[in-house]
Amino acid sequence: MSHPITPDLVYHLKTTADPALSPDGAMLAYTLGWVDEDSLGTCSQIIVLDLGNGSTKELTQGEKDSAPKFSPDGHSLAFLRSIEGNRPQVWVMAADGKEPRQLTDLAKGVSDYAWSPDGKSLVVCADVDPEAGSATSGPDALPQVTVVNRVRYRYDTLGWRGDSHFHLFVVEVESLECRQLTDGDWDDTAPVWSPDGSRIAFISGRRDDRDFMALSEAYSVPASGGEARLMSEGLITVGALAWSPDGHQLAVVGSDAPEGMVLWQGWLCVLEDGKEPRKLTDDTIRPYLGFPPVMRPANLCWAGNGQIIFLGERKGESFLFQTPSGGGPTETIWGGSCLSTGLSVDRSADTAVVTATYPISPGDLHQIDLIVGGSHQLSDLNSPYLKDHPVASMEKFSIDRAEIEIECRLFFPPGFDETLTYPLVLDIHGGPNGAFYDSFVPAQQVLATAGYLVLAVNPRGSSTYGSDFMMAVLGDWGGEDYQDLMAALNQVCRRPYVDAERLGVHGYSYGGYMTSWAVGHTNRFKAAVVGAPCINLHSMYGTSDIGISFGEAQWGGSVVDATDKMLERSPISYVAEVNTPVLLLHGEADARCPIGQSEEYFTALKRLNKEVEMVRFPGCSHLFPRLGHPKMREEYLTRTLGWFNRLLT
Repeated sequence: MSHPITPDLVYHLKTTADPALSPDGAMLAYTLGWVDEDSLGTCSQIIVLDLGNGSTKELTQGEKDSAPKFSPDGHSLAFLRSIEGNRPQVWVMAADGKEPRQLTDLAKGVSDYAWSPDGKSLVVCADVDPEAGSATSGPDALPQVTVVNRVRYRYDTLGWRGDSHFHLFVVEVESLECRQLTDGDWDDTAPVWSPDGSRIAFISGRRDDRDFMALSEAYSVPASGGEARLMSEGLITVGALAWSPDGHQLAVVGSDAPEGMVLWQGWLCVLEDGKEPRKLTDDTIRPYLGFPPVMRPANLCWAGNGQIIFLGERKGESFLFQTPSGGGPTETIWGGSCLSTGLSVDRSADTAVVTATYPISPGDLHQIDLIVGGSHQLSDLNSPYLKDHPVASMEKFSIDRAEIEIECRLFFPPGFDETLTYPLVLDIHGGPNGAFYDSFVPAQQVLATAGYLVLAVNPRGSSTYGSDFMMAVLGDWGGEDYQDLMAALNQVCRRPYVDAERLGVHGYSYGGYMTSWAVGHTNRFKAAVVGAPCINLHSMYGTSDIGISFGEAQWGGSVVDATDKMLERSPISYVAEVNTPVLLLHGEADARCPIGQSEEYFTALKRLNKEVEMVRFPGCSHLFPRLGHPKMREEYLTRTLGWFNRLLT
């Protein structure tokens, strides 16, 4: 007997992450994640898979073990371990799992690390707080004031930053000697060793305007210590890094567009001393980046044959690409109809392993033969759950509006019958420069398998469709992107099985902005779920952790020179026009879209006697629907489904 996918799926699904091939390509280590039945908290451990015979071994039994990496000789395996809620530290053990020992003991833990080419050292990235240990503590301590001297004193998911910054340390594996390699009032992340071990490249934001502009550059520093040298002259933002085999060049994902943000669109480039950055890709491909320090950076592989292998995205799909480092056509090796974020390539560049999620699957491991082609799936972790809980089917189509192609995805309930009519929920992605992918999205699956049609649209402003398409939203929030959404909805509502009298709308982050904008401009929706929205651009500017850097780029200036435009494009300005019942869902520790945004909207709607309810999620950051405690993720889905069930069925 089959069952719908319900909000408690967060307790049943397993995840794979951090694939790491041994240098010879014979073994694969990865992180397996799940939810503990007793505590309902997330757990993870390191699994090793023998690619020859297919056998697996639980290499660690820690509560939270992740990010495995083989030593260059393949004899040892390092990983991050968090014990009893403490920050993660680097541990190392024999590749067979014997004799694990702790290498680091840094006050605020380790976010990333890399082996030296000789396997004798590690470079680690750790948060450094100059005030750590200086504050008075204890039951009799007097309360202390907090002094803020910089705009970027907090960061979502990381919380309060104060004067702390991420810096690099070199740790000797045998002696455990730990020495700080970089310092300064900036963040240094994503370290990679040069092939000869003499230098370490990393990403940093050291510009004078770094407090106001979220930009970054590539630097390198001698592994023995010394001055850091700028490597990315000519680029304003830099993401992932990889050295050339001879150590004379650096492959990066970067951007030189004045308004560009490498988070959303970058180009694969090669850097070399004394030369302009050389672009290897165009904006039809968006190389995957990761999100350091919150999430580890993407992996680029510069193979010995001169090919650079990388994950990239195009029109809402992920692919594995390779391109000649000297320039030439970019070749698609694998992919499509999925979202892939994890990549590992063996030393000879014969084999690659990726993690990928599909519309019908939450995510598994896939092995790719880089020489003769072909791939096969290595894991099938969630088939028992999905066998009893069939997923929604998906139709992908496009509409033309104003001579621009807008791509859409429509999800159908299992057992869909076109002779019946169904309520429909318009789902709106975040960003605005995010995108919907061919991937498994819990909220969409919960709604669709409960009997809703779910429409997911990538309007202009979405990434992976080229820079012009993405940048069209700058200064035009709620303009043409809103019209794209409504045009897609109008077209779908012409289908005979869509009940146009039972329409709902849901969105999170910028999707929350657009949902609240929509109900202020149309009464066609009978229910709205607004997650972590931006409601008032004017107040958002000064209260969001990225209000200045992101807001000025997106909204066309500061609160001084763009006040009228900010208020014109703020949903709070149209609250009197809202006649749709609104459910607000917001994390109390959200620094990206602070909960005050929902509070403003809730208060204004209540004052006008509109139907509104607000749910506050304690201790939750902006990313909690993806990374938060399973109980809070379940609550988000439960509240969303319950609101639509009450008003649309």
